[in-house]
Amino acid sequence: MRHVDGLRHHFERDGERHGRPAYRRADGNVWCVWSPADGWHCEIAGGLVTAHPLTSHADEPAPPATVWRSFKGDRSYLYDLQTPDPDPDPEA
Repeated sequence: MRHVDGLRHHFERDGERHGRPAYRRADGNVWCVWSPADGWHCEIAGGLVTAHPLTSHADEPAPPATVWRSFKGDRSYLYDLQTPDPDPDPEA
């Protein structure tokens, strides 16, 4: 969720990269992946890195649920990466 205006992007798991889960944004334009060189990051076509977590959670088994900074050209935004809430227990 983007801090400045609440815009939300949704990612879905789509395979693996370097032995860790890979996530593709629902519109297909951005990937959230891990690599040995960059740790967790988002990238667009051609492997251009467009976002990183602000804290040093680069080696977690999954993308860290923390603040991320995106950058493209002269623009930069802060996002909260949030994991989806598990489905409610139908037995409850």
